[in-house]
Amino acid sequence: MPPVTTHARARRRRPAAALLAAALLAGAALAAPPALAAVAPAPAAAQAAADTGPAVRVNQVGYLPDGPKRATVVSSATAPLGWQLRSSAGATVASGTTTVHGADAASGDSTHLVDFTSWTGTGTGFTLVVGGQASYPFDISAALYDGLRADSMQFFYQQRSGIAIDAALAGSAYARPAGHLGVAPNKGDTNVPCQAGVCDYALDVRGGWYDAGDQGKYVVNGGIATWQLVNSFERAHRAGHDAAVGDSTLKVPERGNGTPDVLDEARWELDFLMRMQVPAGKPLAGMAFHKVHDAQWTGLPTRPELDGQQRELHKPSTAATLNLAASAAQCARVYAPYDSAFAARCLDAARRAWTAAKANPNVLAPGTDSTGGGAYDDNQVADEFYWAAAELYATTGEAQYRDAVTSSALHAGPVDAFWWGGTATLGRITLATVPGVGLPAADLARIRTQLTTAADGYLTTMAGQGYAVPIASDGYVWGSNSSVANNAMIIAVAYELTGQQRYRTGALESLDYLLGRNALNRSYVTGYGEHASENEHHRFWAHQNDASLPHPPAGSFAGGPNSGLQDPIATAQLAGCAPAKCYVDDIGSYSTNEVAINWNAPLAWLAAFAADRQDPPAQPTPQIVVTPGSVSVPEGGTATVRVKLSAAPAQNTTVAVARASGDQDLAVTAGASPAFTAANWATEQTVTLAAAQDADTANGTAAFTLTGQGANGASLTATEVDDDTPAAAACSVTYHVDSAWAGGFTATVTLKNTGTAALQGWTLGWAFPGDQRISNAWNATATQSGSAVTARDIGWNGAVAPGGTASFGFQAGFSGSNTAPSQFTLNGAACA
Repeated sequence: MPPVTTHARARRRRPAAALLAAALLAGAALAAPPALAAVAPAPAAAQAAADTGPAVRVNQVGYLPDGPKRATVVSSATAPLGWQLRSSAGATVASGTTTVHGADAASGDSTHLVDFTSWTGTGTGFTLVVGGQASYPFDISAALYDGLRADSMQFFYQQRSGIAIDAALAGSAYARPAGHLGVAPNKGDTNVPCQAGVCDYALDVRGGWYDAGDQGKYVVNGGIATWQLVNSFERAHRAGHDAAVGDSTLKVPERGNGTPDVLDEARWELDFLMRMQVPAGKPLAGMAFHKVHDAQWTGLPTRPELDGQQRELHKPSTAATLNLAASAAQCARVYAPYDSAFAARCLDAARRAWTAAKANPNVLAPGTDSTGGGAYDDNQVADEFYWAAAELYATTGEAQYRDAVTSSALHAGPVDAFWWGGTATLGRITLATVPGVGLPAADLARIRTQLTTAADGYLTTMAGQGYAVPIASDGYVWGSNSSVANNAMIIAVAYELTGQQRYRTGALESLDYLLGRNALNRSYVTGYGEHASENEHHRFWAHQNDASLPHPPAGSFAGGPNSGLQDPIATAQLAGCAPAKCYVDDIGSYSTNEVAINWNAPLAWLAAFAADRQDPPAQPTPQIVVTPGSVSVPEGGTATVRVKLSAAPAQNTTVAVARASGDQDLAVTAGASPAFTAANWATEQTVTLAAAQDADTANGTAAFTLTGQGANGASLTATEVDDDTPAAAACSVTYHVDSAWAGGFTATVTLKNTGTAALQGWTLGWAFPGDQRISNAWNATATQSGSAVTARDIGWNGAVAPGGTASFGFQAGFSGSNTAPSQFTLNGAACA
């Protein structure tokens, strides 16, 4: 039975007392289960102290090499903590310190955050260690989500009604005869009558998916789940990744037929949805019956082929009819390349459903119709009208559907979180992403902005939390995990629309939450993660009740924390729980631990998105970085510079440091060949320069080059600081500050040749008395090492006749005083 939602207009699906009674009924041929309510309530204090495993919470499946890699640590420490990423062999491959986040409102935990995104290595069995505690193990791999993509979609095959589940496809534990085909004890779905007073005929409504843990089939839940599976293919096709969800990628009976397997699976439900349409010539022709299920709640556990109850059709509804119109219209455009006849059949059903809904706009499913199945009541269907119109318009381009879209009050409104009872956003996604939609450009831009604005809101919510969840702290209701997955889908759509990495990051971090980075340190997907759910509420995957039955198969998605505690097991075991911790892995906790097709559908969509191989980012060519870029070397002494790369090299890189020109007294004496790898590229290495003792009085200079294969080179200027007493130079210098402001100034320096011989090139030197630092210069090349400045002519102004002058300017910053320098040297000799 699918979820209660966050929306006030949705009611609980069933009375707890009625379901508990049903749960206690055994299937006809199976042993009776233990009493589900026989669990002593746990005191609130015990719940608060419940063991949730290691304090370090990670995505227990793992991380993509090119994706975000973040974790949460439960700690009350007020200062950052050290962390280490360790390989399966125990070696530390990365380390750092946590960021203190503090209180997480939804869980009550004090949290720190770890970010190891910069580690791009791959492997299995990594752990994250903080304060001596190691996380559950995880992998880092580009293929990380391939298995989950397949298994989360494979869930639907195993939920099929009206077909035998093949051991060769599902495994022997999950093989079973076809359910509800009229083979005793089944009454079957091939000739199902209406409830009393609804109709006077019976319909063949075989096939489709069992909705959730029960064996009902509901059009409004089938519509959204089908749309999401088909949309996952549409998105993959637009992204050029449709081969990954193409033919023979799933274990379904139709594999190898030339149609993508995900579309084969969705077709199983589409056929059922169209069978639920009221036939021509009958009252309400073209409408869709709301649901079909047992007259009373199916006992737990009960395999489908052993269900002996009478099945019943429930009154048609406008909401169900519009779900049929929307999903069938989507079918018509997506299936056309593979089966044009089926696509035409879908479009005919969609048109008839739209016409019937327009003629019957307020046929609402009652909230009281909850005997034997969920009510799925919905008292406001403007959103379904908008969604259906959008799908029909995207498929046909016809004016009647365009006008229905643009005249809807929802067309200009903000994007709401979507769910089975609130579907307008599905229409917006279609309008924003399907190529060739003929809305005006301004309309399309506004819809796309609506979606990205909603995504930004979810990212803001995530940023304020200790576990980065795209729902608010009061959003832990029935099916909260489906809210996480649906909101993450909007974030991923924003990535498709913009290409901005923050959206891909947000969608992937939402998966982190679902797969273990959460307050309970639990993966909510069976078979994925070291500590994963395995006792989801289900009628025939019911090992907890009957050891002869299997656990839910890998890829089954639990509903998640629900602070409403709307079943006896949750009430007994979770009293006093913080909202994000109101979950128990017990088959009886239907309000926290049920599975449902509309929960697995967004999980499958997200897994397919995450499994896409991204085009590798352009590998930047590393730059050789030398610090400082100019250095003074005392005559007879040495000076050092530091060298590293700006990015990891594609191959090991040895840097050659060599004098290119200038004074031969300056040379490299140590560190002439620093070597860098992908592991040490950011670690600075030392190069030593020396100036030989000589008899002249000139401060010689030399230029050095730094080169390396696969890296952009750099240059270094070294100036010898002569220790001999130089003769006075025939020069004078005027230093003038032209303008000054807080923290900065510009100045002009004028050199005058006071001698009798012309200068053929000049180098002017001085030392700032304060912390002035030149940022740029003009009419000279200026370098600075510490306080020492060297300014050289730039060729055209190098010749200065006797009595002539050469001027240049510069801009500099400072934080202390801005006292002018008092001593200047020309070509190494002090000006007289």
